[in-house]
Order: sequence, then structure tokens, then C-alpha cells
Amino acid sequence: MWHALKTVLWAIPKGLSITFRYLFRRPVTEQYPRIRPKFEDRYRGLHYLTRYEDGSERCVCCGLCAAACPVDCIYMEPAETSDGIRYAKIYEINALRCIYCGFCEEACPEEAIFLGHEFEFSTYERDDFIYTKEMLLENYDKIEKHRVAKNIKPLFRKERQQFKIPAEPLDH
Repeated sequence: MWHALKTVLWAIPKGLSITFRYLFRRPVTEQYPRIRPKFEDRYRGLHYLTRYEDGSERCVCCGLCAAACPVDCIYMEPAETSDGIRYAKIYEINALRCIYCGFCEEACPEEAIFLGHEFEFSTYERDDFIYTKEMLLENYDKIEKHRVAKNIKPLFRKERQQFKIPAEPLDH
């Protein structure tokens, strides 16, 4: 009984001391609609599929992004043109299942799938969170249009690092 009373009597002044410490400090409030928050370069937000400069889609439906996804939120079906060029007939991402880990963009050899810096993609319907290929390409078109209009360098292009393999095995 005494231990519980002693804990309560110590917790109240400790909590009030924290309250009084921050009472006269300037508030830290972000003015969100007027001032956009600044995210780190590694922030992962809205998904999009990229295109080549000629407008054709980059995805060749190799399935590496779906295989790398730990929650299995990517579904795709491959198809081929009459020229023998592979493309994704169906490409869907279930954003409700996605944990935004970025494994899909790391696994893609064509640099076709990216997670951008956009964070305003809420909706009222669950079905709107299943992004189809057309929606993902449309996201890319919006991002590119904004980037070109503002003359912003491409943030989302990865520069692959070339790792040097040692000639001899390292001894530990």
C-alpha cells in the first residue's frame, strides 16, 4: 500500500514539472496547408510506374518486385506484343496491405516502380486503394509534369552504385 501511494505522490509532481517546463516555451506547430512539410529524401509515399522518354512504360513484368514484397501486395500478369516485347497486362498494388518498405523499387532492374514523396492520397473508399497500372502511370505523369514545370531535377532516379569485388577473398 505504501509503495503504491509513494509512486502516485512522486508521479504527480514529476508530471507537473514537465508541464511547467514546456508551458512558457514557444509552441511547435506546423502550418500544414499553407506551408508544406519537408520530408527526408528517403521518405516513401505514393507509388508510381515510370515511363521511358518516348512514353512507353518501363515495366517488363519480370515479377521481381512482387517476389521481393514481404506482404504480397503486388499482383501482375505478363503479356507480349507482336514484336516480342514484354509488358504488364495487369499490374496492381494494394496500398492497404503495403508497408512502404521500398523492397519493390530496390528489386526492379528496369527502375520502373518507385515510391514518391507524395503523402496526400487518402480516400473514403477501400477500393480506391487498389492502384491499377493506369493509375500508377497517371501518378508518374502528374509528378513529371510538376517536376518539369518547377524545373526540379529528378529526385527519384536511382544511381546504382558499382561495388568493387575484391580479387582475393578477405580473411577474417
